[in-house]
Amino acid sequence: MAELLLEARGIEVTYGNRRKGGVKVLHGVDLHLARGETIGIVGESGSGKTTLGRALLRLVDVSAGEIRFGRQVITHLDDRAMRPLRRRMQMIFQDPMASLNPRHSIRQILGDPLLFHGLARNAADAEERIRRMLDRVGLAAVVLGRNPHELSGGQRQRVGIARAALLEPEFVLADEIVSGLDVSTQAQVLNLLKGLSRDLGLSMAFISHDLSVIRAVCDRVVVMRNGRVEEEGDCASVFAAPQSAYTRLLLDAIPLPEVDDTWLKEPAPA
Repeated sequence: MAELLLEARGIEVTYGNRRKGGVKVLHGVDLHLARGETIGIVGESGSGKTTLGRALLRLVDVSAGEIRFGRQVITHLDDRAMRPLRRRMQMIFQDPMASLNPRHSIRQILGDPLLFHGLARNAADAEERIRRMLDRVGLAAVVLGRNPHELSGGQRQRVGIARAALLEPEFVLADEIVSGLDVSTQAQVLNLLKGLSRDLGLSMAFISHDLSVIRAVCDRVVVMRNGRVEEEGDCASVFAAPQSAYTRLLLDAIPLPEVDDTWLKEPAPA
């Protein structure tokens, strides 16, 4: 078995004061992710999948349980102790406009994190790294002088991917990142992520309501329901013969189309 990169044991998340009627969103969730593995986290709205993803990144606090990243327990590390780990744990957001500073150019958005984390020696080094990454994600260098609102949705999502990949992370969480894109752009973005995952050895978690996306890009799937793991297993087995009645209902509610084997094999255009 591959080395575990990320492991959660019995984690709970409660919003509000637990002693004053706080709302428990996660109920004793277990999850593991091996190095180089891609998992999908699925479930209906309110199932807890996004909260689980944010808990894994320590963007929300857990009220019980343990989270381990590599060999380190990170469950209750404060912001200062988490800072060195932030570069290694990146998130790609559903709405890139909400995560890209509208007042900054793409050059600033991509360059500032490189300089902050010491991955670039100076501005010239940062520029060289950025241009190489832009070429990799299929964006022309002309976008560097533009602001986010001047780009299309697909271009903004590529900028978000580039920003995460530039920091050379070990784990990337992608939260509904193709839900607002047309089918062609979805395929380009997913194909790009698959290539980066393979080439950089990334471990990834995809949060999505689109089961076709999960089946196309993930090794394993975790099905969430009411803040608990309802079922998990390798994608082929779960989609072909789900063991949970809830998973069967989920598959029936969102039918899986026949997968075109070439869907994620077309090279992304420059």
